[in-house]
Amino acid sequence: MNLSSQEVDGAIVVHVNENRIDAAIAIQFKDRLREMTNGPGDRVILDMSRVDFVDSSGLGAIVSAMKFLAPTRKLELAALTPNVSKVFRLTRMDSVFPIHASVPLQGAGNAV
Repeated sequence: MNLSSQEVDGAIVVHVNENRIDAAIAIQFKDRLREMTNGPGDRVILDMSRVDFVDSSGLGAIVSAMKFLAPTRKLELAALTPNVSKVFRLTRMDSVFPIHASVPLQGAGNAV
């Protein structure tokens, strides 16, 4: 599971460097995301710009990560590709997660 993160304006931005979040990697994704978001910060922004496919297991892993962070921190999504955006709309998860059109500027962040 290839994830990377950096801090941008007090938020942890986690970049998903995979093109799929599906049953084959959902558990690894969830565990790795939990590890990476154990630090300080009120917001966690998941950069989904490279993800072309999310199945129900992947969606479940993202929801699980949101529940892990709650209630003290929010999980926000950014840069959804058209296919992934459609999954979030069809499942009405777009009303559960704050979704941003793009990832916040990364110039001031430190790679983690």
